Amino acid sequence: MTCIQGILSILVVALMGVISPFSPSWAAPSQANAVIGGNYVINIRGEPPTIHPITSTDLYASNVHEYTLSTLLVHDMKTYEWKPMMAEKWNISKDGKVFTFWLRKDMTFHDGHPVTAEDVKFSFDAIFDPKYQAADKIPYYEGISKVEVVDPYQVKFYTKEVYFLNFETAAGMYIIPKHIYSDIEKSKKMNKELVGAGPYKIEKFEKGQRIVLKRYDKWFGNQMPEMKGHFNFDTVTLRFVNDENVYLEMLNKGDLDYDDLSPEQYTKKTSEGNWGKSVLKYKVSNVMPKGYRYVGWNLENPLFKDRDVRYALAHLMNRSAMISKFRYDLSVMATGPTEIYSDYASPKAKPILFDPKKARDLLTKAGWRDSDKNGVLDKEINGKKVEFRFTLLHSNKEYEKYLTFYKEDLKKAGIDMDIKYLEWNSFLKLLDESKFEAVSLGWWPGIEFDPKPQWHSSSAVAGGSNFIHYKVPEVDQWIDQGRKELDRKKRIVIFRKIYQRIADDAPYVFMFNEKYYLYANSARTQKSADTLKYAIGMEYWWLKP
Repeated sequence: MTCIQGILSILVVALMGVISPFSPSWAAPSQANAVIGGNYVINIRGEPPTIHPITSTDLYASNVHEYTLSTLLVHDMKTYEWKPMMAEKWNISKDGKVFTFWLRKDMTFHDGHPVTAEDVKFSFDAIFDPKYQAADKIPYYEGISKVEVVDPYQVKFYTKEVYFLNFETAAGMYIIPKHIYSDIEKSKKMNKELVGAGPYKIEKFEKGQRIVLKRYDKWFGNQMPEMKGHFNFDTVTLRFVNDENVYLEMLNKGDLDYDDLSPEQYTKKTSEGNWGKSVLKYKVSNVMPKGYRYVGWNLENPLFKDRDVRYALAHLMNRSAMISKFRYDLSVMATGPTEIYSDYASPKAKPILFDPKKARDLLTKAGWRDSDKNGVLDKEINGKKVEFRFTLLHSNKEYEKYLTFYKEDLKKAGIDMDIKYLEWNSFLKLLDESKFEAVSLGWWPGIEFDPKPQWHSSSAVAGGSNFIHYKVPEVDQWIDQGRKELDRKKRIVIFRKIYQRIADDAPYVFMFNEKYYLYANSARTQKSADTLKYAIGMEYWWLKP
């Protein structure tokens, strides 16, 4: 399900809404001067509740998967063309309905077991096994009817319906070992273990502290000429530090080699100490989707069912002041369910601007008034007086100042919002169970936007990504139509209509889109470029000897 998920390496880039500096750039140019060795320490901000390749649902787990799992093909992050990976060649039938992949014969999983076509078939079939409860992944695979084993090193994917990302789905599927994960009940307990076929394997998982990944010397990619100069670190340590003061100090002291930066951190908090010496910061431009933050409303809650109320709540968020005060004009106001820079974003959609008077008028129109003069609006709902009070859940302390800013303007309008911080595991559980009133979170839509997981009624199920329960039959119809349209220009027309309708319905307060990608790394980090066209490209960095 939830939020920012990386099911598979290519879908992390192209489908799910997840893109991160760890997104695969495996076909980046070879680094002639790259040196193998050293331990690289990265902060991923949160501890994944599980790193199981099927049952995990969050960005933190996907950061692990991108190092430990492999896919049939990968995108070249300079051109976005397909390149071989686990499959050394492939074919698409003339009617576009059958995809054939021929596997390399020198591949093993981390336990030494050979990779065969049976593992590819199992990796697909497992997604639809109800015992795995993989509701978040099914929308991407439902256009494929079956995977057929032709021989130990050849598989065919058969599609049952047209879907513009069918080939992406097949080519980008993580391949996992059947002999490990076919025992579903046993494998579901492997929350801190993982067996894959990627360039790194799990060395240890220290709860609350770190995950240490060890370079897998028998990784098949090490024998591929085009992979020379990639995955150069002996070990990669993933830390779970979510406190801004702590991880900035860790960067300053050299205890971290990499972390993302917010606009405020980049502008105001990275100029003293060792900044500019042993730790460096970067502001880069590329076409990598940079995501958006939002406040979402549980639309099954009576407080948020009225569209006028949701507009009022949007009019009460002073995003312009937030951008000036906290983001130093490195962000712009978001307008809808993907980045405004995307081809799929409707140019007609405009930001809902801060306007307390208009908000008050809309709330009055919706029947909200302070009948007992206690400073909080109230209304009779189902024969009972209800005050406009709710709790907003979040898991990112960095954004608490934005929510506090918002809380004050809501209070002036007679709305009482309580802000509640939860650790990621607890937060994720409440989202999965839809036990919340409002939530602050983020999505990272991919290069190719598919609105179904977050916005289709069928995704409003336990474990699904439409956890706010947005259900509009007309939008469902357009999504189904757009996903079957293979002509990108025609699909853009349909998806822009979806974007506009969702923006008009205001199920979220869409907050910000970023202008740049901001990050920091240690000066001992070596690289030939600060970014590629479609990703940062950390997989081809190395350490100064």
